[in-house]
Amino acid sequence: MSSLDVGTGASTGAGTEVRGSAGPAELIALGCRILAFQGLAEDILGHISLRDAEAPDAVHIRCRGARERGLLFTERADVHRVPLDGPAAGLPEGTKAPNELPIHQEVLKARPDVRAVVHVHPPSVVAADLGGLALRPIVGAYNIPAMRMALGGIPVYPRGVLITRPDLGKELAEALGDRPACVLRGHGIVATGETVQQAVVRALNLDALAKITLSASAHGVPPVLPDEDIAELPDLGGGFNDDLVWRTNVAKLDHAGLGQV
Repeated sequence: MSSLDVGTGASTGAGTEVRGSAGPAELIALGCRILAFQGLAEDILGHISLRDAEAPDAVHIRCRGARERGLLFTERADVHRVPLDGPAAGLPEGTKAPNELPIHQEVLKARPDVRAVVHVHPPSVVAADLGGLALRPIVGAYNIPAMRMALGGIPVYPRGVLITRPDLGKELAEALGDRPACVLRGHGIVATGETVQQAVVRALNLDALAKITLSASAHGVPPVLPDEDIAELPDLGGGFNDDLVWRTNVAKLDHAGLGQV
């Protein structure tokens, strides 16, 4: 199967499931490679999780093993199932769950509407936040999903700590609230979704908005989009906003020889 087939049946509409033959490990591995290929994840830092569709007390997540080579080279074998609550258990010898597993556990416990969680360290988002630049709805048709995320508000978790304990994970989940994504000051981002595809694309959109914010702010404070322009911009739906962007990024991996996980 070509890795391009992985995204053809994915849907992010309410009440739908990922169709096709791609399992959690393949989706997570591809998502990690996309994020690294697009510069949101450097070296070994970052992870993606997905609720187990059949076991509500479990989650699939990228782990680190003896063959760790970084997110750009994530394989299906790097993805393991761990409990949704408490420390990871039952992993193969030499394999460790992420130190920041509580990010995923606490967000998923607090948000029953979320199935997938992305945590990565995009330099542009970190730099914009540290520079005091809020991610505001300054773009329009350039990136409508990014504009809508900013329009609804992108919260900031104000602590630059490793989130290795449940109490810190709960703090982050509270900062995220009901929003699709959150900036972690001096650290990175968390993006959520109904699917791995949606969570990954939201992370890409957040990064794109941060890059535009940094560039535009070098020449002054960019104005937010006028209300009349916002009213003209349609919601093109998950099939366009998420699925096609996912498939495009998988195609980029294939072109670079990185599409087989």
